[in-house]
Amino acid sequence: MPQPELRICLDDGDLDASLRLDTRVGLTSHPKHLPMRLHYDGRGSALFGELTRQPEYYQTRSERAVLRDRAGQIAAALGAGPVSVIELGAGRAEKIRPVLDALAAAGRLDAFWPFDVAAGEVRDVLLELAEVYPDAYLGGIVGDFTRHLAHLPDHHDTRLVAFLGGTFGNFTAPERAQFLRDLREAVRPGDRFLLGADLVKDPAVILAAYNDAAGVTAEFNRNVLHVLNHRLDADFAPHHFEHVAVWDAGAATVDMRLRALKPMAVDVAGLGLDVAFDAGEEVRTGISVKFRRAELEEDLRTAGFAPSGYWTDGRGSMGVFLAEAV
Repeated sequence: MPQPELRICLDDGDLDASLRLDTRVGLTSHPKHLPMRLHYDGRGSALFGELTRQPEYYQTRSERAVLRDRAGQIAAALGAGPVSVIELGAGRAEKIRPVLDALAAAGRLDAFWPFDVAAGEVRDVLLELAEVYPDAYLGGIVGDFTRHLAHLPDHHDTRLVAFLGGTFGNFTAPERAQFLRDLREAVRPGDRFLLGADLVKDPAVILAAYNDAAGVTAEFNRNVLHVLNHRLDADFAPHHFEHVAVWDAGAATVDMRLRALKPMAVDVAGLGLDVAFDAGEEVRTGISVKFRRAELEEDLRTAGFAPSGYWTDGRGSMGVFLAEAV
């Protein structure tokens, strides 16, 4: 069995430089902010896994139900020929697996490429999937999907780029528009885009998912401070920050924040930076946008994609959108 191909677009030095820049800019801004991706070190990923198992956190269960129940329809909507699948932010490639299974069962899975920043995880999932899909070509891309979409593999059959898990909602509106433009530039007419998105619904249901009774979301949110302590030799006291999630109905967005419970002075030694916090001061640590079908499909059209399929769960919690590059 040949070794899967691995394309390296960034390394630990790139990730460290990005961490340092994001932290310096964010902690010296007014108001302060830190990017969502800083939550996901090993501890953060484990906490997020635990979060998805909480009863209030509907997103993962709902999207998995849609993909499990509609995988055959999604595969059929891709046409009759072979398909090469690229999953952005693949992780363990658990989200896309029902679609891969449906394509493989029909003899149509030509290739699969997980795309993620963690080289070790990409290698591990490729080795695992080599046993599951022995007839498919397997390769991996280690990169940042906001910077390296030009490195998508150039297979001659239909390419399906999948972006699942609701991560699209962590982008601001300008970031979403830029991402869609970059993706359209990276694909050919006839290629497909499969997007998972959290839908607008009862705000009480939405906010409960970010304020679970077990406090896992709060610990996950505070993990960004553990990351800065570990990676940048900072001396944050995470327990002196309160987790806050705020619903903005006008923007259909949940704001994730950390609120200082008392005045503090924090030394970020790795940056030579001293940061002062007033009591009650908040640091924005991420956003989660919720979408309406018509608005998101219009955004896809604007970027050069023609919506061609839409599936949701029985409660309308999560939407899975399929669009074709035109």
